[in-house]
Amino acid sequence: MFTILLVLLIIVSILMIGIILLQKSEGSGMSGSSAASMFGGALTGAAAGNFLTRATAWLATIFFILCALLALVSSKSDIARQQSELRQELVIQGDAPVQSAIPGGIDTEQVPAVPETK
Repeated sequence: MFTILLVLLIIVSILMIGIILLQKSEGSGMSGSSAASMFGGALTGAAAGNFLTRATAWLATIFFILCALLALVSSKSDIARQQSELRQELVIQGDAPVQSAIPGGIDTEQVPAVPETK
């Protein structure tokens, strides 16, 4: 399920990138030349802009829905539970006395505190 949703998300992302690049910007963009040739001249002028705007809105909606579904599926998977268990183990180990990483070094737990002077 996760793989299918991920592949769909990648496809929607690529389509959305292409449609956004085809849209007419203030600098005329790629829309003027390629949209008319790609769609056989049927989408020229306002019709092309209207279609591309609607397609972008639909693809963006699908993109966000797929992202939410991927987050939901991944939180329910066994990998998330395993990472959660690993995190709990690390927290428990964090409460244990600190061991020195340097061979022959001293532990921070064994260093006497320096008295404060006023």
